[in-house]
Amino acid sequence: MTSEVFAPAKINLTLHVTGQRADGYHLLDSLVVFADVGDRLWFEAGPELSMDVSGPFAQGVPVDQRNLVWQAAELADWTGRITLEKNLPHGAGIGGGSTDAAATLNALGGVAQAATLGADVPVCLRRAATRMRGIGDHLEVADGVPQCWAVLIWPGVGVATPHIFKHLEKKDNLAMPEGLPKFQSHTQMITWLRGMRNDLQATCAALVPEVSEALAALAACDGLGLARMSGSGSTCFGLFETQGQADAAARKIAASHPEWWVKPCVLGDVS
Repeated sequence: MTSEVFAPAKINLTLHVTGQRADGYHLLDSLVVFADVGDRLWFEAGPELSMDVSGPFAQGVPVDQRNLVWQAAELADWTGRITLEKNLPHGAGIGGGSTDAAATLNALGGVAQAATLGADVPVCLRRAATRMRGIGDHLEVADGVPQCWAVLIWPGVGVATPHIFKHLEKKDNLAMPEGLPKFQSHTQMITWLRGMRNDLQATCAALVPEVSEALAALAACDGLGLARMSGSGSTCFGLFETQGQADAAARKIAASHPEWWVKPCVLGDVS
């Protein structure tokens, strides 16, 4: 029997860098949500572990123990054939490898050891709005975040997270307020988010000019509430109040930048 699971894109609505530990790990305070776009995986039990990758971003994806999906299957002590449909770009700041690993653990077991696969894997297991602090090891439900329409843009350039942190000058920024609001409307959420930050955005934009181009393209769209980079980049997101606004923005941007990955989506609970 073959089982199918969905691995949603992870979006950091905020990402505050609040410190760095002696072992080099950076401390974060981030509001994370998930999109209804992502990768898909199929699992068919068998005597040996094997893996195939298809999809628009299949090129360059390893099909052995270098892949987090393979490692997750080993953690779950599972063997069989895994097929990964890679719809999310690499090095895009939307947790592609981590969400694939989390989906694998959700399907096969081994959830208790999720953190051994990477700092983003535990939050990706939740697939719902979450406040993530520390090195990704302190997770709290953020149940006051409403669903909203968004446009995701990956401008065709991948970013290595360690490279961005290496060039980050200030690493002891303010955290988010201790208590997160329960937003009563889209407008209230946008107003609050505008007062928050992605502390990696300026550094990434300086190193990758395409980030600024993507943010500018979103800023030129009607109905935009907020445009920001997700994670360590280079994906940027724009938040909109209606599906019509998001769809129109995606069509406009895709027409002027056919080389970009542009996706309208819903951000919220995809659990």
